[in-house]
Amino acid sequence: MKILYEPWPWYIAGPMIALVMFLLLMVGKNFGMSSNLRTMCTICGAGRNVDFFKFNWKAQRWNLVVVLGAIIGGFIASQFLSTDTAVAINPDVVANLNELGFESAGKAYLPTKLFDNSAFTDMKSLAILAIGGLLVGFGARYAGGCTSGHAISGLSNLQLPSLIAVIGFFAGGLFMIHVLFPLIF
Repeated sequence: MKILYEPWPWYIAGPMIALVMFLLLMVGKNFGMSSNLRTMCTICGAGRNVDFFKFNWKAQRWNLVVVLGAIIGGFIASQFLSTDTAVAINPDVVANLNELGFESAGKAYLPTKLFDNSAFTDMKSLAILAIGGLLVGFGARYAGGCTSGHAISGLSNLQLPSLIAVIGFFAGGLFMIHVLFPLIF
């Protein structure tokens, strides 16, 4: 049984994010999701072989709760609070994506060509996902954090490196979608 709700408007969700950031700043914590991968690797014993993973991971347990909350919240939202998961995009974009072979454009939340279970049997899709994952992981490590950490936490702290990183994220995203994406598909 699905319970149907409208998404929270920006004037509710935005201040709630700001409140969480204020509370984190008051207790001396920084928000970011990519740092959890380092924590999980350390918990699994990666610190025995690589110095990067030798740190007090117990001090980061609070951030693992954020990951768990994101997973549980995403499940609840998709299963019980969502009416139509199709993304409303411009009809011209839908036509362009259909020409590239993305028949689900405008009808699904994620392109089924890339995120359907068939992606695990198609070598091209598997290679794109693997290479993309490696590049995102490398980029997050090289930038000293992920988009959520820099854009939400770093900019809240008025950190210049976070501003530079966010500009780089957007420039890289624009380059990817306008230059590389048409070449791949």
